[in-house]
Amino acid sequence: MKIVPIVNAVLVTSALYLLVFERERLMGFAGQEQAEAAPEAAQASAGAVDVQVLHAVAAAVDQGVLTRGQTEAARRVEMRAETSARVISEPLRKGASVAAGDILCELDPGSRLAALAQAEAALAEAELSANAATKLQQGGYRSDTAAAGAQAALKAATAALDAAQQELAHANITAPFAGILEDDSAELGALLSSGGLCATVIALDPIKLVGFVPETELGRVAPGARVGARLTTGQEVLGRLTFVARSADSATRTFRVEAELPNPDLSIREGQTLEMLIAAEGTKGHFLPASALTLDDDGRLGVRLAVEGITRFAPVTLLRDTREGVWVAGLPETAEVIVVGQDYVTEGAAVIAHPATDVPGFGGAAQ
Repeated sequence: MKIVPIVNAVLVTSALYLLVFERERLMGFAGQEQAEAAPEAAQASAGAVDVQVLHAVAAAVDQGVLTRGQTEAARRVEMRAETSARVISEPLRKGASVAAGDILCELDPGSRLAALAQAEAALAEAELSANAATKLQQGGYRSDTAAAGAQAALKAATAALDAAQQELAHANITAPFAGILEDDSAELGALLSSGGLCATVIALDPIKLVGFVPETELGRVAPGARVGARLTTGQEVLGRLTFVARSADSATRTFRVEAELPNPDLSIREGQTLEMLIAAEGTKGHFLPASALTLDDDGRLGVRLAVEGITRFAPVTLLRDTREGVWVAGLPETAEVIVVGQDYVTEGAAVIAHPATDVPGFGGAAQ
């Protein structure tokens, strides 16, 4: 006879007896255990503060170097006379567009035409003499020295002609590139001496954005970085950094930086004030409501975290302040940041954490 079926039968019979005939006593015993456990749970939660926490996850933060500056023309040149003469052309008015090669000031050629004709005649004579000297030398009727002298005279006449042509060309002062006149060109009848100003030409396409970076931020910027700028008119533009100075301004100890961007419609003018943000290497941070920031007893800026039901202070570094919240660094990859009730708890205090559903003034999503 097997004993296992007998034991199973006894256990089943005992369980049925307790459920049917001893049910009240069994329920009373269970209630007594719950009653004994309740004071322990109540004692454990006594003194704990209800707080709301934000589950913050680290994210990449694009940090930039902010500077103020102004716009500048990409190219600027003062066109000056290379010879002395009177202006015989009507002046071009400031703001006029000019193309490369357009005449800005036409000067009176004066005796330059006669000098050119004389140089041409002298060259023709020198060519005849040189040819004759060469033939006589070949026939043995002239010395090598005389033939060489004729060739030298020919070269001198050629150089004189080139000089006369160049001098005549100086009578027309032309634009070296397409641009805009900054001022009126020289007036009709004005006498320009050598070095006298005819006109100033500027090129505004592309346009330069110029700013000055403090030496503490210099290591974070490099040519090729993306640049965003906002003009005082509210216009926002994008460009690329093209230049970072190697020497500092002696007065401000800042370094000049330049960016370029297209300006085909010439809507951006030279000298406009702007704010320029230069993209720099990013870092990781947490986006939190500004109200979550607090100070510890030593005056350090930080936030309070809920760690396994206990309050812990974590110092942070402020990366960026926005209208919707603040970016901070110094926290773990994920953190339970107390955003409601952090001013009512201290280091090591027990808390009961509840997920934050709505934080006033915070532009981030509660997670």
